[in-house]
Amino acid sequence: MKHDHISFKEYTMDNLSLPSNIVDLIPRYNMAHVVHEMVERIPMETFLPYDKGGGASAYHPKMMTKIILYAYTQKMYHGREIARELEVHLPLMWLSGFQKPDFRSINRFRSERMKGLIDDLFREIITLLVADGYVKTEDYFVDGTKIEANANRYTFVWRKSAEKYQEKRQANVDRLIAQIDAIVEKEKAEEFEASPAWTSEEIRQKTKEWEERLEAEPDNQALRKAVNMMKDDYLPRSEKYEHQLHVCQDRNSYSKTDVDATFMRWKEDHMRNGQLKPVYNVQVGSSDQFILGYSLHQRPGDTRCLLPHLETVREKYGVEPERLIADAAYGSEENYVKLEGEAHIGLDQVQYVREGEHAQGQEEPASSAELDLSGRRRRLDLCEWKKAGPYGDFETDH
Repeated sequence: MKHDHISFKEYTMDNLSLPSNIVDLIPRYNMAHVVHEMVERIPMETFLPYDKGGGASAYHPKMMTKIILYAYTQKMYHGREIARELEVHLPLMWLSGFQKPDFRSINRFRSERMKGLIDDLFREIITLLVADGYVKTEDYFVDGTKIEANANRYTFVWRKSAEKYQEKRQANVDRLIAQIDAIVEKEKAEEFEASPAWTSEEIRQKTKEWEERLEAEPDNQALRKAVNMMKDDYLPRSEKYEHQLHVCQDRNSYSKTDVDATFMRWKEDHMRNGQLKPVYNVQVGSSDQFILGYSLHQRPGDTRCLLPHLETVREKYGVEPERLIADAAYGSEENYVKLEGEAHIGLDQVQYVREGEHAQGQEEPASSAELDLSGRRRRLDLCEWKKAGPYGDFETDH
């Protein structure tokens, strides 16, 4: 016949043979094996402080940690999605021991327990990587990136605007108080010199005094008008500006829908339009292709993030590198001085001129490694900080 030469492998769904151990069905180099091994090696004492106890028996914290970490490596982040995959995804079924926590249990675990547990887990995993020889902490490569916050980009609050409006409100309050309390003559009220800033609490107290005075002088229309203006306008605005400045702290802006996010200049989009967006500045340090530390910052530039980042990874994760490698964005006199003085880390700063480039009116350098201290077109390739000697001498390998 026409199709006699075609053959197929035998296929049947009625007589299936399963291995004695379900793990034999999972490929040897699957990420599930790594997650299982690393979590199992973490002491149980790391998990216990985050479990309140009482009530019905809870799912085992190691099991919950395994399925969440593995799901994240497979780009599964939603609780409902993880719960669905627990019924069909073989590695997840194996990690869970064929238990099926629903999405509420998954979300509750990672919001109530894993939120505080994650730093301890990260530290324990780093310790295991170092102990097994996968990571050496002598060299620490640090760099930053900006991650857009889940916030409306048009809900910005600018510090300068709040300060400007607060000054205008202060002038109006000063003028009104001067008029009502007769601090100056009526004809000089418009030229009243501003007193120290009135806080919202002081304005509230002054309004209360005026209300008591108004009870004794019910026909005083000017006082009644001033009380209404204070209560309906100046006091609410004063509280608003104080709240905005309190949230800003040392930042220049924040988002109303995510007050921790700061508006920073975002990279150009495909239309080459520069934009300000609510973002976080994430600093990440790595060695031997493993991330050893991370920290979130509200500052747009990397320069002022270096020292807080090093302090964070030292306190949280116990990482104390001998040498830091970073790009020119981290170079500043303050960083150099503190790294040498407080952290006992010396500086070996090497500036390179791009080959074929030199400042206008100057001769081309003899080599690409020659220093160009006066030219405008220069580049700092690497700032390498090494452990200084007892006298802070710099070590140079170049």
